[in-house]
Amino acid sequence: MTKSLLRTDLQAIANLINSGSRVLDIGCFEGELLYHLAKHKNVDARGIELIQSNVSKCVKSGLAVIQGDADTDLKFYPDKCFDYVISSQMLQATRHPKEVLKEMLRLGNKVIVSLPNFGYWYNRLYLLKKGRMPVSETLPYQWYETPNIHFCTIKDFEILCREIGCVIENKLFLSPEGSKNVTMLPNLLGETGVFVLNKGK
Repeated sequence: MTKSLLRTDLQAIANLINSGSRVLDIGCFEGELLYHLAKHKNVDARGIELIQSNVSKCVKSGLAVIQGDADTDLKFYPDKCFDYVISSQMLQATRHPKEVLKEMLRLGNKVIVSLPNFGYWYNRLYLLKKGRMPVSETLPYQWYETPNIHFCTIKDFEILCREIGCVIENKLFLSPEGSKNVTMLPNLLGETGVFVLNKGK
């Protein structure tokens, strides 16, 4: 795999991972994050990816990635077998995100989730002005071809975490350029949310 800059949320996730950890990346795409973590943080990097062509690219790069579906295949892993379980802009593309999140919390000591914030001001204004589903760099698809099944806001995700009883240890809200953590009105001004979770008591 050639060296490339990580997407801003992936870089934020990488910064949160301790060296030498056991990591499972669910929906790892072409393995950019796993490759970075294996190279720079010496992690035991493993991945699950739905699309076979992406799996093949990961394997060619020397990554331990298997083809699998987050909605059905996480149940085959034992409890707490990873230090971190990661979902980077994947959870909203699953059929049953609540159940997938519960499984992630079962598998990992910590769970890291990044997701696009549909409540971001640009998306609200786009819908208001054009009366159409927003298209942006973060949400680049037309409504009829998007892999995203469940759009949510930062508030929506925080409410889901409360409903299933998990603890939000840390959260970052990234600006479009990823250069800063948005601390004021994140549901309006943060384009992407990154959450560190644990199962709690």
